[in-house]
Amino acid sequence: MEYTSANVVSWKQTQQQKEQIGFKEREITKIPFTKEMKETHTILVPMMLPIHFRFLVNILHLHGYKAELLHNDGKGIVDEGLRNVHNDTCYPALLVIGQMIDALKSGKWDLSKVALMITQTGGGCRASNYIYLLRKALNKAGYGSIPVISLNFSGLENDQGFSVSRVMLQNMLSAVIYGDLLMHISNQCKPYEKNAGDTDAMVSKWIDKITTPGTNDGLISYKALKKDTKAILEDFASIPMERKQKTKVGIVGEIYIKFSPIGNNNLEDFLLGENCEVVIPGFLDFCLYCINDSLVEGRLYGGKLTTMMIYKVVYAYFLKRQTDMIKAIVKHGFFQAPSSFKHTKSLANDYVSQAMNMGEGWLLTAEMLELIQQGVNNIVCTQPFGCLPNHIVGRGMMKVIKEKNPQSNIVSIDYDPGATKVNQENRIKLMLSNAKKQMALT
Repeated sequence: MEYTSANVVSWKQTQQQKEQIGFKEREITKIPFTKEMKETHTILVPMMLPIHFRFLVNILHLHGYKAELLHNDGKGIVDEGLRNVHNDTCYPALLVIGQMIDALKSGKWDLSKVALMITQTGGGCRASNYIYLLRKALNKAGYGSIPVISLNFSGLENDQGFSVSRVMLQNMLSAVIYGDLLMHISNQCKPYEKNAGDTDAMVSKWIDKITTPGTNDGLISYKALKKDTKAILEDFASIPMERKQKTKVGIVGEIYIKFSPIGNNNLEDFLLGENCEVVIPGFLDFCLYCINDSLVEGRLYGGKLTTMMIYKVVYAYFLKRQTDMIKAIVKHGFFQAPSSFKHTKSLANDYVSQAMNMGEGWLLTAEMLELIQQGVNNIVCTQPFGCLPNHIVGRGMMKVIKEKNPQSNIVSIDYDPGATKVNQENRIKLMLSNAKKQMALT
């Protein structure tokens, strides 16, 4: 826009009109979480990964914080999101913010002694921008005095009393390994358990053990983590199971909708009820994807040598631990191990560039190919409203994936405030009927 005298006059007239009608720009209050609040405030954590976030909350407890994982769900969350967030905003943002405000209105907590935590990746997507939307929504709903904590490793929101110490960081990194291990093998047990609830009870047993003082060495010692891995595999293999033929169904998509029961309308439970075994690529792959993107950007556009060296070290750290986990599962022999990230990354080479890294980027395409290679031909690709990058690398890649892998049976499901659960489940049932026809022919 060219700034002329006419523009300036027009702007002044607009401001005068606003003043005449009593219009005031809404100021966004930013209340920091201070060090003193650690003793007095309860931190509320929104639900995303059911297993991993239980580790996160327990680790906060280990380091002296009061924290609770939110489990509230239902239509009230969507209503609160629509009421306080612009309806053009992506669906995950609407749900996360809606769940927090719904929790604040429940009367369960003293609002003068509560804080909210939200994660930020530092990338050009939802996880980096929710915090502003959350503060704006809190102001609108009358909760502007509640502190918001940013959990990030990108230097964002670094003027807060909450900080991640070296030991806490080590605990969280170990929890990612534990969380992926428990998720992978519990998904292979739950559809076949003879006694309903055995698998969930085993998951709870190990989360409690790993995060309880006296038995939590694995959060710090890698040697102890590897020992726990063997014990976990033995414990889950001991669950009484009845091996019946099940339809294996993979779930991919935007990270929140992919993992969160609130985001995908309890998709995993629905599939279990349809006599399916659910297969979900791990959260560790997403962590490695984010680190890999930073390395790719450094090669393409340049960057500080020291920063790139740090990313390379962290990348090697996670990759080694994923490799060790896979080897342990293969050696045990009872469960199917996930693919390594390096292999998954290579699968996308003939389909999409690694420079396509907005949202889940090339990883979403690669995970569909990973599942197909593992024999999981039936895939639900979860797409949230307002997430254009994931429509491109998800739904946009389905045609070419099916052309090169004709055995694949992929359905793309949209999740947004206007989509009905019945319609979503009916489309998935159609995909499952095709899967069962294919199973009958083989």
